[in-house]
Amino acid sequence: MDLYAKRAFLIDTENAFKISSHIATLESQGHRVVKLNIGEPDFNIPEVVKEEIKKQLDDHNTHYCDPKGLLTLREAISQQIYKTRKLSVSPEQIVVFPGAKPGIGFSEQVYCDPGDEVIYPSPSFPIFESFIRYLGAKPVPAHLSEENDFKLTAEALSALITPKTKMIFLNSPSNPTGNVANQFELETIAKVILNQCHPNVRVYSDEIYERIIFDQQSHYSIASFPGMEKRTIISSGFSKSYAWTGGRIGYAIFPSIEEANVVKNLNINYFSCISPYNQEAAKVALTHPDAERSVVNMVQTFQTRRDFVYEKLREIPNLRCIKPKGTFYIFPNIQQICENLGIMAAFQGLDPIAQSLTSPTSLFQLFALYHHHVAILDRRSFGKVGSENQHYFRIAFTANEAMLAEGISRLSHAFHDTLGFQKFMREQQSLVSSK
Repeated sequence: MDLYAKRAFLIDTENAFKISSHIATLESQGHRVVKLNIGEPDFNIPEVVKEEIKKQLDDHNTHYCDPKGLLTLREAISQQIYKTRKLSVSPEQIVVFPGAKPGIGFSEQVYCDPGDEVIYPSPSFPIFESFIRYLGAKPVPAHLSEENDFKLTAEALSALITPKTKMIFLNSPSNPTGNVANQFELETIAKVILNQCHPNVRVYSDEIYERIIFDQQSHYSIASFPGMEKRTIISSGFSKSYAWTGGRIGYAIFPSIEEANVVKNLNINYFSCISPYNQEAAKVALTHPDAERSVVNMVQTFQTRRDFVYEKLREIPNLRCIKPKGTFYIFPNIQQICENLGIMAAFQGLDPIAQSLTSPTSLFQLFALYHHHVAILDRRSFGKVGSENQHYFRIAFTANEAMLAEGISRLSHAFHDTLGFQKFMREQQSLVSSK
């Protein structure tokens, strides 16, 4: 009799958290690590939101509440969706979760049977891919190319749709590439879905970074195009735009009340409900002008950092990167750097099992961390299926300019440290093989 169910090892993890144990090891040894790995704004929540949390706690609003989410918050979300997307949705179509992640897994559980195909962009948020095999469905990555600015095109999507397609994931603004889909791009994708997909195919539109867009661009949702509101799940939340990652308030808007009620039942079984005091504060975040000003100021700071990091990276020989249009990430290509450091040859020298657990940029990620004490995330952290021969890593510019400058300086030294990499490979074989 096995101890664990087989499915327990079919679900993957999120390396942004997994690498934290490596960082803790180094810090316990007295090293100062420049952390450019995790997507968490280095701001505090708006003061008015914090005060509302205190008020709600003082009012003893700490008991069970509606498993679907407080009506007051769902009404505010409904109004925000109309304001930003010109969509009329009932509060009863909205389900509130402890963060945006449960909506991903719950939706895949609700809509997908074993053998169904799930299309998702790659690279993208790793949880899209993580749940697919866990549920017995088939992952179908839509690989995004640097040559096309990491855009998901209608043509690429069309080629992947089959009679077995059941869900399609979209993400704009995009983690980790920073791409933002424009109105025309989404319209052409919508036409493909409407023409090729069964009406019961669901599009999961992850719009968690909807407020973090640069250069006076606008956010568009595929749900806003005629016919797509009946097929699209809009997902968003408060972690990124309001620098409130610990509050764990996310939500999804479903095409029908019936579908929302099915998902609500999973909330009941997993969580019972989400903390009411945080939900009331989330309503304030959506409606109070002071919260809006905080968001605008934060996004302006991120745009300044974006420009700073982009220009610094452009100065580095043999490195390519595309200027992100949103989020707080940049995704440089280091293929030539890996060649020059000997990483490609070192990877080819690994045994097949070790190769299956790592990649050239995974080796660079560990080398940069353990020898130069700067934390980044490798390409495999954003979708493993078919990611071979894609040599990128993600930098999160969620730190001040001095810290970003130091981190890029450390990376630049790592890019030229051939002897250091050779030493790393000699000393860290067990670490490499367990990545």
